Amino acid sequence: MSVIVAGSVNMDIVAFAARHPRPGETVEGRDLKFIPGGKGSNQAVAAARLGARTRLVARVGKDGSGETLERFLREQGVDLSFLRRSEEAPTGVALIVVAESAENEIVIVAGANGLLSPEDIDSVDVASGDVLVSQFEIPLATVQRFLERGKRAGGMTILNPAPMKPCPRELREAADTIVVNETELESLLKMEEHGGLSTAGMAPEEVAAAADRARLRGDQVIVVTLGSSGAVAATSAGNIVVPGRRVKAVDTTGAGDCFVGALAASLASGEALAAALGFANRAASVCVQRVGAGISMPGLEEIGPA
Repeated sequence: MSVIVAGSVNMDIVAFAARHPRPGETVEGRDLKFIPGGKGSNQAVAAARLGARTRLVARVGKDGSGETLERFLREQGVDLSFLRRSEEAPTGVALIVVAESAENEIVIVAGANGLLSPEDIDSVDVASGDVLVSQFEIPLATVQRFLERGKRAGGMTILNPAPMKPCPRELREAADTIVVNETELESLLKMEEHGGLSTAGMAPEEVAAAADRARLRGDQVIVVTLGSSGAVAATSAGNIVVPGRRVKAVDTTGAGDCFVGALAASLASGEALAAALGFANRAASVCVQRVGAGISMPGLEEIGPA
């Protein structure tokens, strides 16, 4: 089966500094890099490098960045039959500051990503068993059309609602699996009027119990990534806890996208959810040991055993 990703393609402009600046403060940087990024691109590259037949539905501008990113994606083995180049807007950009702690701050300018329309989805062929993945760096109406099309065709749908924003309940209901971090889980619960919950200090089992309240369908799965503490999933058959892995993190920018892409690739290969979650967690632990987003996605040979 194939992985089909509908999402953003950005040129990441990454500045490295000892720490993040406070409001109104200037901090001297130690390096600057231009790196392929965008949540859609990152997740597609992660899935392709891990052996999945992967297609990307996206838009870039008719500019140098668009040419560079298109070439990069092809080199990673991503099928770009549904990538369009737009004259109306430039290629999307993410401005990223990475501190020595490996934590990052990000500002995104959507550019051509904002032009990916529901009509762009209609020509995408989806087969039963395909795994469809989308995020919130493209218009929400496009995300919803994509997930609903996938459901009608018998595909498996994964939503990574990041960057988090208010969205229709119907959109979230169209996702078989929703992948969030702890902050995004809190936002999901607020949308369902379960506000006031903070996951700070919670054990993984407690986070899984909280995630169960965000499920909108009996068969829906809510996955919460916990960084170095691993991940959890709330399912109708009970909760799954994936232990964390101790590694020396260098840059966490693409870790969440790596997790999602690896999860999609594993599910598309026929793995059960628990095994796929463990595989995704191992992939993300490799990703954080490298600088950059798209270029840090690991290959299949780099993922160790469970």
